[in-house]
Amino acid sequence: MSRAELGHVRPTHPGPVVAAAVIGLVGGWSLRPVAQWLGEVPPLVTWVQVGVLYFVALFLAAVAWQTRRLVSRPLALAPNRAVNRLVLAKACILVGAVVGGGYGGYALTWIGSESALVGERILRSGLGSLAGLLILLAAIWLERCCRVREDDDAEPSM
Repeated sequence: MSRAELGHVRPTHPGPVVAAAVIGLVGGWSLRPVAQWLGEVPPLVTWVQVGVLYFVALFLAAVAWQTRRLVSRPLALAPNRAVNRLVLAKACILVGAVVGGGYGGYALTWIGSESALVGERILRSGLGSLAGLLILLAAIWLERCCRVREDDDAEPSM
C-alpha cells in the first residue's frame, strides 16, 4: 500500500505558502490605490490589530511547544486532538502567509509618500507583516510537532 492509501498527511508544500504570500502582497499593495480611487481615506493600521497578530503567534508557539512535549509520551495526546492541532497548523500556515504579505504590501505603498501619518502607517504595517511571518513560523513548528514517532513496523506519519 502507498502512503496515500494509508491515510498519511504530508507537510505543507512551499508552493501554496508562496502563492498565499503573493496574494496577500498584491491585496495589501492594491488597498491604498483602490481606496484613493473610491475617494476614501486609506485605512490606518492600529496597535490593537498588530497586538492581536502577535498574540496569535505566541499562542501558536505555546501550542506547538505543548504538542511537542505530549507527542513524545505514549497516549498523552488523544488522536482527535492531534488532528485538530494539525488542521490548525495547516490553516495558520496559509493565514500567516496572507497576513504577512498583506501588511507588507500595504507598508510598501506608503514608502516615499508625503501624506499625513506615513511613518505610523509604515511602522505598524511593517510590524503587522513581521507578526504574520511569526504566525507562519509558529504554525510550521506546530505542524512539525504533530509528527508521530516511527513504530518498528510502521512508516512515519503526521
